[in-house]
Amino acid sequence: MADGKAPAPPSPMDAAALRIADAVGALMESWGFKRNMGRLWTVLYLENRPLSAAEIGERLSLSSGAVSMLLGEMQAWAAVKKAWVPGERREYYEPETSIWKMVSRVFRERELRWVQTALEAFEEGQAELEGDAGVPDDPERAQLIRDRVAGLTELTRVTAHLLEAALRGESVDALPLKTVGELAKAARRSDLAGRGGGDEEEEEEEET
Repeated sequence: MADGKAPAPPSPMDAAALRIADAVGALMESWGFKRNMGRLWTVLYLENRPLSAAEIGERLSLSSGAVSMLLGEMQAWAAVKKAWVPGERREYYEPETSIWKMVSRVFRERELRWVQTALEAFEEGQAELEGDAGVPDDPERAQLIRDRVAGLTELTRVTAHLLEAALRGESVDALPLKTVGELAKAARRSDLAGRGGGDEEEEEEEET
């Protein structure tokens, strides 16, 4: 400091807000995001007015370059947006306050895509195994592989179905189904219905 005085310590409220920001940052890091993305969002979320990039950097002890990069990433996820402040030429920012909207966006654009990609790979592998007409050297192992790949496929199909249902706002916590197989059949029936009735032969196979 130019006057030789140490900066004033944060108020109890500001100190508590920073502890919350650190906790959210740790949670976001465990979810695969940068810790400072969670910290930055929380600082905005716990403020009653938009903040400038300089204010954000000061609150979090981050450089202007780091703040600029974080803001760009968070705007891409629609977790932060620019705000207009009358009489100010600097850019100000405010948070997305709907937590479910942010979480569902991540599930839709990341987790659901991962699950769908895995499901496509499992279905292709299952089709290859079922289409192999040759006699395996080890029939017991061949059957084990088929059964376990089929189980992975069903489980992943169920996961995709439940994620999609949750993102549509449907209730998925009271399903009267108890086994993965039953859930997988329900998911397939839903997919067929979504295609306008779909393949009758596939429905018949499910009932057998």
